[in-house]
Amino acid sequence: MIALRLTVAASFACLLAAACASAPPQAPSAPNPFESAIAAFEQADAAQPPIRCATLFVGSSSIRFWSSLAQDFPERRVINRGFGGSTIADVNHFFSRVAAPYEPREIVFYAGENDLNAGKSPEAVFADFRTFMDLKKKALGDTPVWFISAKPSKLRLAQLPAQTRLNEMVAELARTRRDLAYIDVVDVMMTPEGAPKDIFVADNLHMTPAGYALWTPVVKEALNAGQESRARGC
Repeated sequence: MIALRLTVAASFACLLAAACASAPPQAPSAPNPFESAIAAFEQADAAQPPIRCATLFVGSSSIRFWSSLAQDFPERRVINRGFGGSTIADVNHFFSRVAAPYEPREIVFYAGENDLNAGKSPEAVFADFRTFMDLKKKALGDTPVWFISAKPSKLRLAQLPAQTRLNEMVAELARTRRDLAYIDVVDVMMTPEGAPKDIFVADNLHMTPAGYALWTPVVKEALNAGQESRARGC
């Protein structure tokens, strides 16, 4: 009986060893594709710590490529923390590294367009933005957020209905919150015939300086209108 038990145990051990040997090694998880961009922000901050109470521009490539921010808003200290290709969920994931540390007086937010392009519904994207506002409230209190509407482009013109739906939901939310305002840039980007203006680079998605020249007065007017809305202590 003892010999039989030893034989069974040995057989089981052999089977277990064979199974382990044949199982492929588990691949390491892929690094977040935005980690290098976020790390670069942190390195820049370490070299030259930003001043608190600046105006933080955060979001996707439409923020990242706004290279003239400092010139367009000379009356404000601005921080650009756009990282190209990001979604609202990505901004939420890195919130503690791209928003909270700066203690801004106000946040100008642009993201959501890539989310829709990836197949998310306007409702799901809106839910992600609600999460952003929750994160902001927890970390930065009543610091005001200005949401720039999802922009029309020649490349993604078919997504205009979904963009419009997202914009409508954010605009409605802004009417119920003192810490959120909606900035509509759609009108200035469209021709009277209802087509996007010729303000895009070769990919028909990202804007030329002419596109940012259309955005600047609209965003500036909104920020100036909310001059008294700022983070406490700023």
